[in-house]
Amino acid sequence: MPHRLLSHFFFALLFIAASASWTGTSAQFNSKPDARTGSVVTTPRVRAELVAHAPEGVGPGQPLWLGLQITHQPEWHTYWKNPGDSGLPTELAWTLPTGLTAGDIAWPVPHTIRIGTLANHGYEGTVLLPVPVQVGPDFKVPLAGNGTLDVRLRATWLVCRVECIPEEGDFALQLPVRGSTALHAAAFAQSQADQPLALAGTSQVQVQGERLQLRVRGLPAAARGQTLALFAETPEVLISAAVPGKDWTQAWDGDAWTADLPLSPQRGDTPERLPLVLALDQRPADRATPHAWRTVADVNGTWAAAARASVSPALAAALEANKTASPAPAAPSPSTPPLGTLLAALAGGLLGGLLLNLMPCVFPVLAIKVLGFAQHGSNRRAQRLAGAAYTGGVVLSFLALGGLLLGLRAAGEQLGWGFQLQSPAVVALLAALFTLIGLNLAGLFEFGQFVPGRLATLQARHPVGDAFLSGVLAVAIASPCTAPFMGASLGFAVGMPATQALAVFAALGVGMALPYLAASLVPAVVGWLPRPGPWMATFRHAMAFPMFATVVWLVWVLGQQSGIDGAGALLALLVAGSALVWSLTLRGRTRVVIASIFIAGGAWLAGAIGQNITKPVENAAQVASGTDSATNAWQPWSADRTAELMAAGQPVFVDFTAAWCVTCQYNKRTTLADSSVLADLAARKVALLRADWTRRDPAITAALAQLGRSGVPVYVLYAPGKAPLVLTEILSVAEVRQALAAL
Repeated sequence: MPHRLLSHFFFALLFIAASASWTGTSAQFNSKPDARTGSVVTTPRVRAELVAHAPEGVGPGQPLWLGLQITHQPEWHTYWKNPGDSGLPTELAWTLPTGLTAGDIAWPVPHTIRIGTLANHGYEGTVLLPVPVQVGPDFKVPLAGNGTLDVRLRATWLVCRVECIPEEGDFALQLPVRGSTALHAAAFAQSQADQPLALAGTSQVQVQGERLQLRVRGLPAAARGQTLALFAETPEVLISAAVPGKDWTQAWDGDAWTADLPLSPQRGDTPERLPLVLALDQRPADRATPHAWRTVADVNGTWAAAARASVSPALAAALEANKTASPAPAAPSPSTPPLGTLLAALAGGLLGGLLLNLMPCVFPVLAIKVLGFAQHGSNRRAQRLAGAAYTGGVVLSFLALGGLLLGLRAAGEQLGWGFQLQSPAVVALLAALFTLIGLNLAGLFEFGQFVPGRLATLQARHPVGDAFLSGVLAVAIASPCTAPFMGASLGFAVGMPATQALAVFAALGVGMALPYLAASLVPAVVGWLPRPGPWMATFRHAMAFPMFATVVWLVWVLGQQSGIDGAGALLALLVAGSALVWSLTLRGRTRVVIASIFIAGGAWLAGAIGQNITKPVENAAQVASGTDSATNAWQPWSADRTAELMAAGQPVFVDFTAAWCVTCQYNKRTTLADSSVLADLAARKVALLRADWTRRDPAITAALAQLGRSGVPVYVLYAPGKAPLVLTEILSVAEVRQALAAL
């Protein structure tokens, strides 16, 4: 059928768009500069502004400061240079004119932010991160450009409340060369007052087993006798979550301040010197009064990495929670797995691929391929070639998706299997593609009407290429449907070396293509099919309805990502596109007039409401998981919430799900809605948390990686004092009740 080749061509364009747009379509992670000045970036969580302070203009020897001023929404915070138990420090990358050199951030004194059992160092409210700029002797005043300098900044920051969201912004500022730039003088003055002062006295660190004894001299008289807060500039030296007065103590010995602190079990080699910041625990009302000091202590003794068992249970829980709550660090180099593990992963991938053929999202594509068998009739050679080409398309597509996933992960992206459907733009393009295929199958049009005859007959002249592209399309729709055994295999794969990992992805493709390949090679299977005849037209028209059902599912998925406005915008554009396709089937002048009207109307509609498709909805996760209802027992998942419930001795059941995951929705409406399961959960006071992965979420991706999974669904039962129990992807009532009975 010629309709399939052009539909596959559209899909190829869509696949390229999905790969290219992954870093740009998740609008909740990115921001746009202020349209007027380019110096302000506003997100739902912060307002960030590039500011400057040049009291005497810009010239050699004259002071010049640049800075990023961040104003946080209530309860949100960003991080200091050592973020503590979780988080990442703000990073600034400058592009400055010749002769200007930016220094490091002059970090203001942070304060400790405790969330559950974690302790972070950072900022709330409004903070200015100043950067000194050196004006070199080679600096030349520009002769053009109205006497201004073009200053540009690329900034990245992690903003957290309970959940953490990475954000970024591009800033631009025109800085006058002559005259004072003192609009933000007060903010820079306050930031200067919040800088720790260098101590003239001596400081020493003595290592005693798993603890550190600190002695600091030279603190001013105003600080003596007062309680001090301590911040280590080097991460993972001290336990940030240690509670003053409980896990560590401090005292005054005359004019010397002493402290006894626990060392972090994650510490590295012993440094020769340890930079520390001390601050008054109670900040003075007059913020211009010195209240923080910096010292570099000489280290006496050596330390070795402590065993985790030597840490108190509360601190150990905090460190374990930190693994999930923090954005995952750069992955270590994967190690070669044992042969048994690799064979098990390959077998799991093969079986998971076979089970993918049972997923309802794959049915429309496979049904069309069955029609292709009938078309080949008794031409065994054509059937074998089609089977081999389809298998090649499936396997190579899985290899491409797997290679893309591994490559992006190696570059630091937090992705998981099925990531292509986390992009609203990709979901919308797939919905448009399947609408077009459905209209063609229903008989509204033939692709040969719109393209030159030579292109329209490509499918007939190149059936092997058509079968190959059918395999590509099948993978695009099937891959997010994680089947049993497939989740564990992919979890192993992402931690393997590239060669072994890609072998698992290839096994997955072979498993999915195996039924069709076997049918193409075994004549008895083909003999079961009826001979070509009028039934084929009826079958073709009937297949339009599974295509439209797939469109309904995709629109529903988009509604979970972008809200009712996004789903409505997509439906309106699909109707407009369908009307345009119909108008192109008309003849003569009527076709030109009506098609022109629909093209103009569709373009206006896309400009008016098209942005709603990719616009993020703040409560999309709650809408998707049903947590907006006060009577619903499910709560939004977070690593901190899980840790808090576990610390209180309450078991926790976590549902890692996504709107685009058909298996997830099946389990949600069957096993997880079963009255006996709900009764058992309530009787054992199990807290229910739902981690919605419909849109990209680095925290959920990191949590899945900790469990050895890279896709959804995943169901985990946590119980105090026990290892997490990961259940199978297709849940049964008996399995859940048996797991609950063991609590």
